[in-house]
Amino acid sequence: MADSSFDVVSKVDQMEADNAANQARKEIDQRYDFKGVGASLELKGEQFLLRASSEERVKAVLDVLESKLIKRGISLKSLDVGEPFPSGKEFRIEAKLKNGIDSDNAKKVTKLIRDEGPKSVKAQIQGDEVRVQSKSRDDLQATIALLKGADLDLDLQFVNFR
Repeated sequence: MADSSFDVVSKVDQMEADNAANQARKEIDQRYDFKGVGASLELKGEQFLLRASSEERVKAVLDVLESKLIKRGISLKSLDVGEPFPSGKEFRIEAKLKNGIDSDNAKKVTKLIRDEGPKSVKAQIQGDEVRVQSKSRDDLQATIALLKGADLDLDLQFVNFR
């Protein structure tokens, strides 16, 4: 029997991110506490730019964005948030969506599978994803459960299970 396999990926649905940004923008425009503080939110590709007149207000804009991302099913582990910094008369926060598994995290995932996963499971890094193979589908499902329970600082999805 041929080996079964699946891919471990970390991807953000760009349409859901756009929807979350649009919902957050609407809420910012309508909320009373954001009137007159220059609060705004921009999304360019995978980069968010949040602006407001004070550090507290820009953090409140970030809270609104995070709540909308959660409602749209995007994990906050996929969001890389910078520190608030002054820029002219306003404060800004830059946040970036993380897509793909970088090499350090891919090595952590493969090491975790090698150390704690079933012995028949083999993992290899392929670009920004990890391919996991085994003859036993039960072992692959145990590996998925292991990775879901692991405390990794990235949002994992499991695709191409065959």
